[in-house]
Amino acid sequence: MADPKGFLKYQRELPPRRPVEERKKDWCEFYLEFPREKLQRQAARCMDCGIPFCHQGCPLGNIIPDWNDLTYRGRWREALAELHATNNFPEFTGKLCPAPCEAACVLGINQEPVAIRRIEESLALMGWDEGWIKPEPPAKRTGRKVAIVGSGPAGLACAQQLNRAGHTVTVFERADRIGGLLRYGIPDFKLEKWVLDRRLKQMEEEGVIFRPNVNVGVDISGEELRRDFDAIVLAGGCTVPRDLKVPGRELEGIYFAMEFLPQQNRRVAGIWPEDKPQITAAGKRVAILGGGDTGADCLGTVHRQGAIEVYQFEIMPKPPSSRDETMPWPRYPMILRTSAAHEEGGIREWCVSTKAFSGENGKVKKLHAVRVQWSQPDAEGRRRMEEIPGSEFELDVDLVLLALGFVHPEHGGILAQLGVELDQRGNVKTDSNYATSVPGVFACGDMRRGQSLIVWAIAEGREAARGVDLYLMGHSDLPLTRATPICV
Repeated sequence: MADPKGFLKYQRELPPRRPVEERKKDWCEFYLEFPREKLQRQAARCMDCGIPFCHQGCPLGNIIPDWNDLTYRGRWREALAELHATNNFPEFTGKLCPAPCEAACVLGINQEPVAIRRIEESLALMGWDEGWIKPEPPAKRTGRKVAIVGSGPAGLACAQQLNRAGHTVTVFERADRIGGLLRYGIPDFKLEKWVLDRRLKQMEEEGVIFRPNVNVGVDISGEELRRDFDAIVLAGGCTVPRDLKVPGRELEGIYFAMEFLPQQNRRVAGIWPEDKPQITAAGKRVAILGGGDTGADCLGTVHRQGAIEVYQFEIMPKPPSSRDETMPWPRYPMILRTSAAHEEGGIREWCVSTKAFSGENGKVKKLHAVRVQWSQPDAEGRRRMEEIPGSEFELDVDLVLLALGFVHPEHGGILAQLGVELDQRGNVKTDSNYATSVPGVFACGDMRRGQSLIVWAIAEGREAARGVDLYLMGHSDLPLTRATPICV
């Protein structure tokens, strides 16, 4: 363990964030550097808790106390190796994961939990800076070929694991660049794309083949994939957005978040033509519908684009600021979380239901909404929503962004061509080895489990890789996750 008295001597501390007015002027990382001595102090807070619930809080089963102890002792390279044993991309999870491991930290019962996520990210970044992270090509090839459809975190994790097992892996991506949601869904101020590109270069040097600009199901058929590859992994994500079907939805100026965010990422990358129209919040009054991470990404983006007024509405009640009896430790608590984007401005409201939009000359000009209240949960945990009489209001808007989540993967194209069975929610159905109803075809990530966290995507990609390896070779030395996660 780390310092036996560390949790008594040190308080939780995180890296400082750049000043709001400074960071709103660019698209760069908003956290400042965290000195190594402070990193060691945070690792010292890891307790000798007997049963490390952080293992179960993490879908990857990260061996958190072990690399905390090594971090505390300054054995940085060993700590990184322990971290990489269960997580292919710790710099991604360190930046983007909501850290269910911290919610399950035993210290979190009566103190602030260990800053696990920051230690994780810092170890990964240190590994790159020190030159410890290098390509790890397989010693020999098996002669088996695997096609992976989708290059988000699930597809990339699956690809790296299978490639290291000796299979020849080709990753297909319909966008012009590899990365999936990491590339065009996550704003650069949360994940600068050179961080992604560095990992992709490592994977290329290990032998992974990337084929962007290939829409599988259109440019290549399912029949061709089955003919040319020994196994197929569907990792395309859960990409059908949840819509808001109210009067006026057809007006210009109302867009899905994933119509809006990728354009700005392309602009930052310098690949959005200057003469091509762009959805922009510059000089506009903006309403963001949806209070989750995607809504926060939209919020940070419209601030940087120069919105003059921003509202973010959520239909559900405002979460409590700390755990209550409905969310006991170590379960992941649905509490109020304030992101860096919320620090930057905007008005955030809960219990607001959008009823309609109205406009002029085909463009949205007003949002019509009503305030609602929710009943207490019934015996089955369900709550009933009621509109509050007389609470109707209008809001002047020029741009509305729908960040309401996603319902399921796209059912046409490759899914229809392969004929894979779907579950009741419209996701791809698999068995415990991630195999679909079609022999030799597997699925992982959001396409299989529905919209979820990046840490779940990586875990699913790793476990699907083991299922594929087992199918191809009759046995597999690829690891499974080391824990059965608590509900996240």
